[in-house]
Amino acid sequence: MPPLPTLSTPVTEWVASVRELTQADAVYWVEGSDAEYGNFIDQLQRSGELQKLNDAYYPNCFLARSHPSDVARVEHLTFVCTAKQEDAGPNNNWMAPAEARAKMRGLFSGCMKGRTLYVVPYCMGPIDSSYSRCGVEITDSAYVVINMILMTRAGRIALERISREGKFVKGLHSTGELDPNRRFVMHFPEDLAIESFGSGYGGNALLGKKCHALRIASYQARNEGWLAEHMLIVGLTSPHGQTQYVAAAFPSACGKTNLAMLIPPESMPGWTVTTVGDDIAWLHPGADGRLYAINPEAGYFGVVPGTNRKTNRNAFEMIQRDTLFTNVALTADNQPWWEGLDAGSPVIDWQGRPYEPGNGPAAQPNSRFTVAAKRNPSYAPEADSPRGVPISAIIFGGRRRGVTPLVYEARDWNHGVLVGASVASETTAAAIGQAGVLRRDPMAMKPFAGYNYGDYWSHWFAIGQKLKNPPKIYHVNWFRRSDDGEFLWPGFGENLRVLDWILKRCSGQAAANESAIGNLPRPGDLNLDGLDVAEAALDELLSINVGEWRAEAADMARYLDEFGERTPAQLRAQVAALQQRLG
Repeated sequence: MPPLPTLSTPVTEWVASVRELTQADAVYWVEGSDAEYGNFIDQLQRSGELQKLNDAYYPNCFLARSHPSDVARVEHLTFVCTAKQEDAGPNNNWMAPAEARAKMRGLFSGCMKGRTLYVVPYCMGPIDSSYSRCGVEITDSAYVVINMILMTRAGRIALERISREGKFVKGLHSTGELDPNRRFVMHFPEDLAIESFGSGYGGNALLGKKCHALRIASYQARNEGWLAEHMLIVGLTSPHGQTQYVAAAFPSACGKTNLAMLIPPESMPGWTVTTVGDDIAWLHPGADGRLYAINPEAGYFGVVPGTNRKTNRNAFEMIQRDTLFTNVALTADNQPWWEGLDAGSPVIDWQGRPYEPGNGPAAQPNSRFTVAAKRNPSYAPEADSPRGVPISAIIFGGRRRGVTPLVYEARDWNHGVLVGASVASETTAAAIGQAGVLRRDPMAMKPFAGYNYGDYWSHWFAIGQKLKNPPKIYHVNWFRRSDDGEFLWPGFGENLRVLDWILKRCSGQAAANESAIGNLPRPGDLNLDGLDVAEAALDELLSINVGEWRAEAADMARYLDEFGERTPAQLRAQVAALQQRLG
């Protein structure tokens, strides 16, 4: 694709300056066509970076492997570079912009000698939506290019929109030498810019995803009056034909993808669940006083291990064709394999070595699939709607063995900000080697809020003031356990029973008991037809222990102190009111 200088002078000028810095041999402008995508696939197969999988079982699917040191986010090497350190907040690593620019300029200088510089214009969100925002990623990785084509609306259509608006997020990326000691991800929110060096994997390299769609976009959203959130969006249609949309935020390992692609249980016939988005939501106040959401992404970049027909049928069926796998294992007949599958066995591990159990898991625990969203059997056509979808409820959730009930409803929007700010999960042994450690992850945005959490919470309060008809806010906990360690709630598709109550609350059709922490359903308020849950378990799931909640509120107050004077007085008042209600 030739440059279009008459349409995009700011882009072409920036590309020229980057080429001069990196000394790239050639410049290639991504057009975004199917034929071009096929050409990239062929190119990467010839270079050995992609391996075609068994076409009889996984048609048009390919395997890529990243460097063994390059398989996860690098939060300790990820920085938010604002002029004032306090604007980045204690929730982010900070580096002065001048220092960060100098460091990155030294790394990028001459780094693309002998390489091609790829220019990827992209749009986050429907191409004709006023809620969407554009960016351009410059990269020397063709693997990054094909991921960005799958994950965004990329190419000529995005470049044309950029030329009309004259504003875009600048993302500069190079794999460098894949040296962990020369690896950084820098965000410059005040300049709408991202620079990433030394990694070729995931969100460290696919700059449209977490870097743009959350860290930079959250900063944009505060300035422009909307929210960029780490949330799924689902449409729920009842047997009576009423469709409502909810957005939900969960930390990792809390069932987010399963909820995004929920399969209604057989005991609840007539329900339909569609996926608008599985990971990120941009939420805008509408003219009617409601909150509207778009999914800025056009594809899924999901964790593969644990995905099977039982745990997530839609995701499993979605990745049977037209999918790019990264860091999974292989069977003898060249099918992808990962832990959690109930068939096949690995012979080659994720590093390309003969599989030996003593070497660790066959598939890398953070191995991924990249696939177009329209491959999802439950894909919602509304995901392409320029106006977005109206949100009836916002749901927060965490993984807690105790304390937090199955579901409770915030008293109002301002109380809901506290509910979101108090999101926490207990770690599993697999996560950090020690189970039961409580980690606070407000709004499930801890790694992704691009500015000070105190200012972020203030912005949530400000958004609430703009909404005449705000969504109701809820907290769920699918992971409550009995004293002997057994799960009290079956989870998975049965979670629709909780969503049913939430939707009925939103439309004034369900009752609740008021408690100190919010409104809870009574056992009779939930549709329990065909569900085998003991009465004692339900009582435990739908009740609170005041003593435990006093300790929880005190811990939340201490957590807010970490953000000092940036913590909004309204949030402290919400904690104080909770403590007063608890007695």
